[in-house]
Amino acid sequence: MTHKELAKEIYNTSYLTGTFLLRSGKISNEYFDKYQFESNPDLLNEIAEQFLEIIPNDFDLIAGLELGGIPIATMLSQKTGKTAIFVRKKAKEYGTNKLAEGSDFNGKKLLIVEDVITSGGQVILSVDELRKHGAFIQHAVCVIDRESGGKENLAKNNIELLPLFTMSELKD
Repeated sequence: MTHKELAKEIYNTSYLTGTFLLRSGKISNEYFDKYQFESNPDLLNEIAEQFLEIIPNDFDLIAGLELGGIPIATMLSQKTGKTAIFVRKKAKEYGTNKLAEGSDFNGKKLLIVEDVITSGGQVILSVDELRKHGAFIQHAVCVIDRESGGKENLAKNNIELLPLFTMSELKD
């Protein structure tokens, strides 16, 4: 599947119009229901394949953010042979009290994986916590950059955003 064909499939599968409250607190009249493409095994596989063309080489672990980044991180782990960790929005308050499930990430270079980024707020919060626990993070990837300040906000926090698609690209 070409990049343009994948864009069309993601758009046709997940693009909705209406009134939607985004995680950033903004109201939008359009929305990508990311679970529609993340739950489709063929689309998820193709997304991971195309991510292989844009992800950097210098990382130790793939860090999927709760919840949408986890299926993508799992597929990328399969394709790259790199271990994935699953990052919670906050450390669980019972059992092991872990922020991230899976391999130890202290002193490791992490590639952050998210599905859709608007303002980048959750990525910034998660990266701050991961860094406090000893992780090194320079890059984040996402399927869709909504082009609503996320790339710039991440850059202010020393994180380069590498989107597979921008909102404009999908709408074209």
